[in-house]
Amino acid sequence: MEINTLLKIAIENWIVLLLFFSIAILYSSVGFGGGSSYLAVLALSSLAFPQIRATALLCNIVVVGGSVIIYAKNKEYNWRKVIPLITLSIPLSFLGGYLRINESFFFILLGLTLLAAAIAMWNSNQTITTALESTKKSYLKNGLYGGIIGLISGMVGIGGGVFLAPLLHLSHWDSSQKIAATASFFILVNSLSGFIGQSTNPNFTLDWNLALLLSAMVFLGGQIGVRLSYRFFSPIVLKKATAILIAFVSVKILSGV
Repeated sequence: MEINTLLKIAIENWIVLLLFFSIAILYSSVGFGGGSSYLAVLALSSLAFPQIRATALLCNIVVVGGSVIIYAKNKEYNWRKVIPLITLSIPLSFLGGYLRINESFFFILLGLTLLAAAIAMWNSNQTITTALESTKKSYLKNGLYGGIIGLISGMVGIGGGVFLAPLLHLSHWDSSQKIAATASFFILVNSLSGFIGQSTNPNFTLDWNLALLLSAMVFLGGQIGVRLSYRFFSPIVLKKATAILIAFVSVKILSGV
């Protein structure tokens, strides 16, 4: 891999790189990977649509991977509650990633998914700071929630955190910190599963040079977001602003289908 090649790609895609860097800062500050916004940016770029899902998932993995390590070191995971959420999501995310979908269906599904994500983020107003004694949910119900989100996430190319976190907040599942930790882990395993599913598809393709540059940008942005954004910005404000952006892009995508 030549430095000159990477430099040329960076110059040609500097706007996309800058947007990915900014998105990683914003999303990592509230425990998300940014997959929905990565998709939104890529959908409006010149990148071929078969590469959009894989690129977004790869960036998701880079951003939330570091967060999961930090949360695990701080013992933020209650595995008895986390495991039921991912039991079905992992295989269904793999299936969603493997499925071959045409371009029109992809953009319709993408637009609707982004719109749903925007609504979910806009309505997620709670910032619980202490652990709550939540009502016990059946393992089957949690598994179904995770499975449905995992399937859609794999098909579209996101980790599913933007759907899972609001659901957990609304059900008083646990403290905000543990929900953020759980959402990060959910995003990580689903993104990995979805990416592997896509890579096994005969039609899988990826611009590794561009993916490397984007991964480097979101890694830097994610590290900054985790360490700094909580000190200066309200998570609710960030969610609202991001929800508006995603809703705008989703409408633009759907209007062009």
